[in-house]
Amino acid sequence: MQIWIDADACPKVIKEILFRTAERRRIVLTLVANKQMAFPASAWIRFVLVPAGADVADQEIVRLLTAGDLVITADIPLAADVIEKEGHALDPRGDFFSAENIRERLSVRNFMDELRSNGVETGGPASFSAKDKQAFANQLDRFLARQR
Repeated sequence: MQIWIDADACPKVIKEILFRTAERRRIVLTLVANKQMAFPASAWIRFVLVPAGADVADQEIVRLLTAGDLVITADIPLAADVIEKEGHALDPRGDFFSAENIRERLSVRNFMDELRSNGVETGGPASFSAKDKQAFANQLDRFLARQR
């Protein structure tokens, strides 16, 4: 199993948790982004730079992942593609996407996107909090414990 990060929008504190996890558990972790970013030198941490463009990083993650891999993303369409390839998708706020909830989440996302395209103010997600960081760390630990 590998861990993939949709790294362009992933909060720095979540990346730091993942860097430590990769080292401690000796799991290959790959950041995928369309711009260079800092990451620690490690035999377990890799970086894939993709060209700029809509969904290019997402497409590369889907192309490279194998069944059972974990993808860290808040991108619901990417999560749907990951689940379709029998991977696991975890939101940086600690919510797992699953075959049971992905259709509903896609529907809500598409509805909100339609509202925004029609000029309706929908607001954005709440600010990332310490509670979100803790929820993510807890879910990651539980997931990895089940993978042994």
